[in-house]
Amino acid sequence: MLHFNTLVMQRLRCLKSAWKLFQSSSEGAARRYYSHPSPQGSFGLLFDIDGVLVRGRTPIPAAKQCFKNLVDHQGKYKVPVVFVTNAGNCMRQTKAEHLSHLLEVDVSPDQVMLSHSPLRMFTHFHQMCVLVSGQGPVEEVAHMLGFKNVVTIDDLREGYPLLDIVDHNRRPKDSIPPTKGLQPIDAVILFGEPIRWETNLQLIVDVLLTSGKPDRNWNSVQYPHIPVLACNMDLLWMAEAKNPRFGHGMFLVCLESLYKKVTGYDLKYEALIGKPSVVTYNYAELLVRQQAERLGWTTPVKRLYAIGDNPMADIYGANLYNRYLQSAQYSQAQKRANQSGACAQAVDQAPKMTSSELGGAPNVFGSGSDLPEACHSILVCTGVYSKEEELPPDTRHTVTEQRIFHGHRDFRFDPSLTQPSYVVQDVKDAVELVFQQEGWPQE
Repeated sequence: MLHFNTLVMQRLRCLKSAWKLFQSSSEGAARRYYSHPSPQGSFGLLFDIDGVLVRGRTPIPAAKQCFKNLVDHQGKYKVPVVFVTNAGNCMRQTKAEHLSHLLEVDVSPDQVMLSHSPLRMFTHFHQMCVLVSGQGPVEEVAHMLGFKNVVTIDDLREGYPLLDIVDHNRRPKDSIPPTKGLQPIDAVILFGEPIRWETNLQLIVDVLLTSGKPDRNWNSVQYPHIPVLACNMDLLWMAEAKNPRFGHGMFLVCLESLYKKVTGYDLKYEALIGKPSVVTYNYAELLVRQQAERLGWTTPVKRLYAIGDNPMADIYGANLYNRYLQSAQYSQAQKRANQSGACAQAVDQAPKMTSSELGGAPNVFGSGSDLPEACHSILVCTGVYSKEEELPPDTRHTVTEQRIFHGHRDFRFDPSLTQPSYVVQDVKDAVELVFQQEGWPQE
């Protein structure tokens, strides 16, 4: 328990510095997006996007209806709203503009949290030379997150022309181009699924087996390898197709399998970021608190409601964060009891979380007595999870029927964490349920 208390204090210090950064960087958006004055509340909403608000590029009809209840007659938000998605191959501004168009409400970039957003807090990597993998503007994304020295997969291909030869049409023609010799890679950041999986898999393995110098010979003896930070562990996600599509989690499975097959060792992650890791919800709670301050709320946000469609990402993550909140409260109570000389009565029965479940190194998380009291999970049936028949009255029979574990390799399968607090048909029903639970007026 002493170790957990130490982590709490470390995270609280980091939370305070991150909070100052949020406050200084986003004051200008307050009047534009939020209603003033606003009724006092003590809750916040976390919305997944794919399968909850949209299916691919098509908005789910209930989404537009529910957002009419979340804004006033001037289009200003009445409650703290944050969009938490495991997407990561775009900029926050782009995602905010896309949501604004689809939902027909103003969405600020400060309300959008992508899977890679917590990387802003991993400052000890920002000066390193990092290889980034994904698609879209990954180099721009990395620079926006604070990374100073960024190398893309295309940079690596160009610098070492003999590495990528699976596609015969991309092999060097006639003479072999000279090697440029790039700066050694210090760490690898996996933002999302790439377009050419074979290219990224080959070059990432090359970098890992050469300690960041892909012109050298492979050497699996140097283990562990250079740090790997991965964003978005979703095995599957829901677009317009009737069945789920492969996500970045599937790419990670391929990378892990290849590395294990070649070396005999497990691929190790310095950090796993995005739902369901705790650091993702810690960071989202910072954004909710920011939105509450803009509303002029003087009472702390005590309850979060996380609305999602994926039991293994959205529900598991929200429940894991709720377990973290309960452990943090127990730790605080234990500390107060020790300081007063009293004997603590309560016992923390929750299993201790692994570094992977927390999201990475312990000094990047926020914690402390000002955390929310609870995070409630709400499962909708418009995405990955879908029931054709009527929902049974006992929600314990709606999710735990699934025996196959679709979570990441480094997360323990705890069936109780896939059990949502509530199951509803769609996002409109979810918001109405929250308003009812909170005694909030519905219009």
